[in-house]
Amino acid sequence: MRLTGLAPAKVNLFLHVGPIAPDGYHPLCSLVAFADIGDLVTVEPSDHLSLEVTGPFEALLSQPGAGAQGDNLILKALRALGEKAGIGEPSLRVVLDKRLPVAAGLGGGSSDAGTALKLANTILALGLDEAALEAVSSVVGADGPMCLRARTAWAEGYGERLSDVASFPPLHVVLVNPGIPSPTGAVYRAYDEAPRTADRPSDPLDGSISGVIDWLAGCRNDLEAPAVALAAGIEGALRAVAACPGVRLTRMSGSGATVFGVFDDERSARAAAAHLNTSHENWWIAPCVLGGSAANSSK
Repeated sequence: MRLTGLAPAKVNLFLHVGPIAPDGYHPLCSLVAFADIGDLVTVEPSDHLSLEVTGPFEALLSQPGAGAQGDNLILKALRALGEKAGIGEPSLRVVLDKRLPVAAGLGGGSSDAGTALKLANTILALGLDEAALEAVSSVVGADGPMCLRARTAWAEGYGERLSDVASFPPLHVVLVNPGIPSPTGAVYRAYDEAPRTADRPSDPLDGSISGVIDWLAGCRNDLEAPAVALAAGIEGALRAVAACPGVRLTRMSGSGATVFGVFDDERSARAAAAHLNTSHENWWIAPCVLGGSAANSSK
């Protein structure tokens, strides 16, 4: 049996961050949504556990220290799965088609791991439910459980308290990564110089696409300003997206460097992506849909 699943890009539609706690972590409140684009993960039985990386961003992930082999989150998660199931290291061959930029604030590694866990659970006939898989996925970090679910949710605490959003309209967006690093640790250290609060906004009164966009405009990403201060290229990407005709909201996702623009419809988003591609050939630019039916699928 061979199964392939989408590991969707995760986008923080907003990210409110509180001051650092005594344990060294930052409390947060975020609304996370998942795209209908991402990496592809293929899993099949083998005589030992292995990982092969292909795709447009293979080279970046294969660089020393980038996590392509022993410390890759997929392998870490699958080893934890084997321990949880009492079967030892699972004998699986995993192929990762790396289509998302690396270290881009899109949850790529955690999403890859979550998809691999679900596919492995099926192939090995382990019968673990979502709660059990979420517990295993936490080994890759705070993003693990939310990326395993891969559906629109509130994330609070340190990101471990998840509340599914029952009804959320599909948002047409353009994701833009200018191809520059935005190291999470450095961004948080810069943020700590003037921290805000991890406040949770009230639910939007108008659940239409336009109403939700207006509601999001009243929220913020508290890591955006420190990230821009550390990497000026992020500001250039924000300005370029903000200048696109029809854009309703422009914001950075996570700790960067990917930014996104939200549009009223698919046609406007695709036109904006085409426009950006003509003037920024070295950027990664992708129109997509957030929310709706962007959860993982397998085939």
